[in-house]
Amino acid sequence: MTSVPPPASQVEEAYIEPTFRSARQQPDRRAFERVPPQDLDAEQSVLGSMVLSKNAITEVSNLLAADDFYRPVHQVIYRAILGLAAKGDPVDPLTLGDALQKSGELARVGGASYLHTLVQSVPTAANAEHYAEIVRERAVLRRLVAAGTKIVQMGYEGVGELDEITAAAAAEIGAVTEGRDRKDDFLTPSETLECTLDMIQAAEKGGELSGVPTGFTDLDSLTNGLQPGQVIVVAARPAMGKSTLAMDFARACTMPRGKNRQPIPGAGRPAAFITLEMSIDELNMRCLSAEGDVALHHIRSGTLDEAGWGRLAVAAKRYSEAPLHINESARSLAEIQAKCRRLKTRIPDLAEIIIDYAQLIESGGKRHDNREQEVSHISRSLKLLAKELHLPIILLSQLNRGPEMRADKKPQVSDLRESGSIEQDADMVILLYRDDAYEKDSPRAGEVDIIVGKHRNGPTATITVAQQLYMSRFVDMANT
Repeated sequence: MTSVPPPASQVEEAYIEPTFRSARQQPDRRAFERVPPQDLDAEQSVLGSMVLSKNAITEVSNLLAADDFYRPVHQVIYRAILGLAAKGDPVDPLTLGDALQKSGELARVGGASYLHTLVQSVPTAANAEHYAEIVRERAVLRRLVAAGTKIVQMGYEGVGELDEITAAAAAEIGAVTEGRDRKDDFLTPSETLECTLDMIQAAEKGGELSGVPTGFTDLDSLTNGLQPGQVIVVAARPAMGKSTLAMDFARACTMPRGKNRQPIPGAGRPAAFITLEMSIDELNMRCLSAEGDVALHHIRSGTLDEAGWGRLAVAAKRYSEAPLHINESARSLAEIQAKCRRLKTRIPDLAEIIIDYAQLIESGGKRHDNREQEVSHISRSLKLLAKELHLPIILLSQLNRGPEMRADKKPQVSDLRESGSIEQDADMVILLYRDDAYEKDSPRAGEVDIIVGKHRNGPTATITVAQQLYMSRFVDMANT
């Protein structure tokens, strides 16, 4: 009797499935044999050099933190050495052993004998900085492995919006090397003075701003332009024109005009506008209105006449060529940081970043006890970002109800919501005040006060400009 062979699918299943089952049940021994990047010999040589040489302590402490050491006992010894040095006490096996004994950690690190082993393991204390560089390199690699593992986990879990996940992943990679360059960065006047003198000579020439123009003659004269590394806070009560002024700044940077508001062909520097409140379409309409001398309500309602369409067409062509990069998807601090860093990498000559506005920024996964701490974290992080990217960040902010509670409605710096941190971190605070917003029959109708309430690098002042909010812009009084 001839046996009938089983179907091919059953043969394949019988042959393949055990293979997969075996692979799933058998752990990958190589994964357990792998150890994170480290060099214990270099760690011992670093610590031994610090015990032998006071100069080595200075060199190493400038490069390494305690958590750069792989072995926990080496972290304990390193902290103890720095503690002795900070008090001005001598560092040798005896004093170090005594300090560890008093802290109850001598036995944990292997006793006095291990301290002597560290000293004996050093080829020469003169190479302490080289040993420290090896330890630091391994530490960065370990952090890179940890970040990669976390990113893989985030990718598999897929929790949150895609932009949030990618921003968090970029933040993890950025944190690997952020602040890891601990080399001595103190500079003497001989190394920096030439650049400073060049800035002074450029200012002396007149007519040339050292910073990014704002588009307002008196404000540019007061500030010499918005300077790299600065955080400029523009604050006001609702409907005063914060976003309008911010767009004026963006247009002055990307689409500057010369005398009599005439366009400057080919001029313009890249800028970024992160909008957390308005849509890109709304910003586009406002910019077309301001550039084309067309009333915003005519653009929105579609009631333009032939002349209006002509002006709008010219403005649209000019605006389409502007290097203005608008983002409406960033919501959290991590997203803003990641997107700004990527944009700066892609466009090295990025001139300024505008964020509209502070109270809408989410801190992300970091938890805070209250909103004031959250805003403090956001404010400080943006200040560090401005310094890192070497450009001004213009941060819009709401004011509290303080002006409404006073007879004099003019805002003050102290009226900033969660004002402590924002006021402290800001290099400049600009407050907007319109008298006709409180008194319709005001004799100052049509005027806006740009109040420079804080100016870290110069005088404060109140600059009056004309408001043309129906065309979504402010202009110098001379241009009205």
